[in-house]
Amino acid sequence: MKNIVVLVSGGGTNLQALIDAQKSGIITGGKITCVISSKEGAYALERAKQNGISTRVIPRKDYADVSSYTKAVTDAMLEEKADLIVYAGFMTILDEQIVKAFPYKMMNVHPALIPSFCGKGYYGLHVHEEALKAGVKLTGATVHFVTEVCDGGPIIIQKAVEVKNGDTPEILQRRVMEQAEWNILPQAVSLFCNDKIEVVDGKAIVKD
Repeated sequence: MKNIVVLVSGGGTNLQALIDAQKSGIITGGKITCVISSKEGAYALERAKQNGISTRVIPRKDYADVSSYTKAVTDAMLEEKADLIVYAGFMTILDEQIVKAFPYKMMNVHPALIPSFCGKGYYGLHVHEEALKAGVKLTGATVHFVTEVCDGGPIIIQKAVEVKNGDTPEILQRRVMEQAEWNILPQAVSLFCNDKIEVVDGKAIVKD
């Protein structure tokens, strides 16, 4: 049984999707053992507590720079014996220290079809604002491994979502979460926990 540690910064809707998937048996081979937040008072911590999952807070504001903060988070992951680290609305970019400590053992869900609308500055509503500005007819979500390159790691799963006339960034964000993010993130976690993902030549191969 693999130890899944989830990194959060806010409300924790993706965390809730993972908790629900664990309860319903969608996630097998692993268990959420700890939720770590980058700030005090994040509602995601409450979701974890309500479900008997241990929590830790490592406040970003307590650290002078990205390097010292990354070291603190990496040390916490080693203490928690993390087999898989899931970024679920974690709003702090960590440096290569953690990537080297956990190669292809960290995954993130991004609210667009990478390589569209991704990279530095593309987070939260900004992603959906840009998708609407570009006039795309399809957007979606991507689960990928975390590497040194922001949103540049091997793609594990993608799911497309239709953009509709009259969409606002908020409406589109909600549809992408409901139809894509909350489905493919638990799927990817379960695939990892069952050793069904292999990285070959920088690409993630999902085994049957």
